[in-house]
Amino acid sequence: MMPSTITGDEPMAKKQPRRAVKSLGHTFEVKAEIANTTLAKARSALTLQIYRKDLKLGELQIGRGSLFWAGARRQSAKRIHWGRFAEMMDRLAYGRDG
Repeated sequence: MMPSTITGDEPMAKKQPRRAVKSLGHTFEVKAEIANTTLAKARSALTLQIYRKDLKLGELQIGRGSLFWAGARRQSAKRIHWGRFAEMMDRLAYGRDG
């Protein structure tokens, strides 16, 4: 029995054509406003207004003790303490609790 060898006669695998990637551009926009540069005092916070194209998705207010999320069409904001936020991010990013 002869060992099989590769010669130049076998057809080569064809390359798959590359698909053109459509650029989405900048879909999201974040506008920031800071109330106090040190965030050391009560009622000082960093406020981020988040938009997708021209549609406002919501507003995130980041303070020392917690953060607040207000959806685009909500009258009141939802308070989330930092410990709870860390748990949510761990679950979202890693699929488990921290």
